Amino acid sequence: MAKFKYKAKMKDGKMKEDRIEAPDIEKARQILKSQGMQVLSINRDWANMDINIGGGGIPTKVISLFTRQFATMISAGLPLMQCLRILSDQMDSKAFKKVITEMISDVESGSTLADAMKKHKNAFTELYVNMVRAGEEGGALETILSRLALFMEKNENLTRKIKGAMVYPIVIGITTVVAVLVMLIFVIPIFAEMFSSFGGTLPLPTQIVMAISEFLQKNIFFLLIATAVIITAVRSYQKTPQGRAFFDKILLEAPVFGDLQKKQIVARFTRTLATLLSSGVNIISALETTAKTSGNVIFESAIMKARTAIQEGESISLPLSKEKVFPVMVVQMIRIGEETGGLEAMLIKVADFYDEEVDAAVETLMSALEPLIMIVLAVVIGGIMVAMYLPMFKMITLVG
Repeated sequence: MAKFKYKAKMKDGKMKEDRIEAPDIEKARQILKSQGMQVLSINRDWANMDINIGGGGIPTKVISLFTRQFATMISAGLPLMQCLRILSDQMDSKAFKKVITEMISDVESGSTLADAMKKHKNAFTELYVNMVRAGEEGGALETILSRLALFMEKNENLTRKIKGAMVYPIVIGITTVVAVLVMLIFVIPIFAEMFSSFGGTLPLPTQIVMAISEFLQKNIFFLLIATAVIITAVRSYQKTPQGRAFFDKILLEAPVFGDLQKKQIVARFTRTLATLLSSGVNIISALETTAKTSGNVIFESAIMKARTAIQEGESISLPLSKEKVFPVMVVQMIRIGEETGGLEAMLIKVADFYDEEVDAAVETLMSALEPLIMIVLAVVIGGIMVAMYLPMFKMITLVG
């Protein structure tokens, strides 16, 4: 749900300025009109926008904290409805407070907790709902919520590390691009005018920089439009099944980052599968849910193929070994887990191992990126400066 800030005229003629939550701006406008208001202006309220790392309407951090507190209250022996009311009263997020309030109403009307959660896909994933359902049916809701809280905390921590590693190079990259553009569009033309008054032949590096500067000055508007069109086209293609498969494959095959992406997906796959199996969810349903939460079409397809093979009577490890995306070590560990009857414990060990691998990979990546970025900055900006000062050195030599 998005937040919108509006100004409207009430039925009694009074003006009202407030905020409203709705899926989109048109829906928000319809809600206000249905309340008898004449909408004068309505805009997205970016200042109060919730930041969501997990991809749904409610921030993952909020869901994780809710789950941990819910599990603690249930383990303390508090009734389900009392837990939900306490959580609703202390919830800061208005959007999630509304979700909990509607859940209370549904449960009071006779719905199960899982069914009440299923109605709110912007807050609770299919994995979450399936685990809660298994906990209710097996009488182990407390245990399931504790596992869910641990799962979400580890998954969020992993995602935060990956995104944190990318912040520094992205900020430096944007800063560099802006600095170079400012130099080429505003600074270089001043030097160009000065050099043209001197006459003579300019050094080749200077000529190249001045040619780039002149091109940008003449075509910057068209370049911006072309960039916007390309980005829009790429994002539209990315939303198609073929586009998702294409870009997901590129991500997996990218140098350095591809390996990091694979480790993150394997860690999420093994931890999700272990959490579902230990919660009583059958292997077929668990694999289907795990595939949908993998975050990569290539892995999703591989997991669904394995699921089909398992339905036909094969073991878990055999169909996974046929899919090239899973590391040999993961398949071997799963095979050992099957043979010893400790599959869930083995999956957790694999997940912990790959969590540590991601940590090590992120640290290595950051160590390598920092000097590399400095070198690129020195070459690009230093190269431009040298190209501009070469004619001055030449003139000084001639005068001397």
